[in-house]
Amino acid sequence: MPPPRADARYERPAQPPTGHSTSTTERGSFCLALCTCGWRGPARRSRDLARKDATLHTAG
Repeated sequence: MPPPRADARYERPAQPPTGHSTSTTERGSFCLALCTCGWRGPARRSRDLARKDATLHTAG
């Protein structure tokens, strides 16, 4: 999976870097979580749900 595009409209770290570094990005009307390991969460309309996806990914 390539890194997030530089022209993404919104990026916010989901939690401080440890083993994985996650962020959220918007693509159109959807928000999704991305990780430096290549993981990508499902597209969500809710930013909060995308952040929760990222938190669950780094917790497990």
